[in-house]
Amino acid sequence: MAVEAQIEFTFISECEVPADVAGLLVPGEQPVAAYKTIRDSAIFTDRRLIIRDAQGITGKKVEIYSIPWKSVEMWSTENAGHIDVNAEVELWTRAGHLKVNLRKGIDVRRLDLLIGAYVLR
Repeated sequence: MAVEAQIEFTFISECEVPADVAGLLVPGEQPVAAYKTIRDSAIFTDRRLIIRDAQGITGKKVEIYSIPWKSVEMWSTENAGHIDVNAEVELWTRAGHLKVNLRKGIDVRRLDLLIGAYVLR
């Protein structure tokens, strides 16, 4: 039986798309939203979710996760309405499971619409 990989991130707040993300995009790919993570950022594009994860004490080593929307087989969003401090989004892909915790103030329904717009097209 194969063991499914699970990766977990936390989105802190929405932010401007980082200027240096252009070097990661393929011709015609457009960034549509970005979020600060604990140590770096996550960028939603019209083709994929890019998560830049700074590692180590200095943060100079950066791991890039690239999740193409075409690989997402299912997703879920969860919140408890007005009193929820943390909401979450989960993505199940061909490569494994990704969980994103959302801090207070991030609109989980906006993320649901972004994901749906690109996965379901």
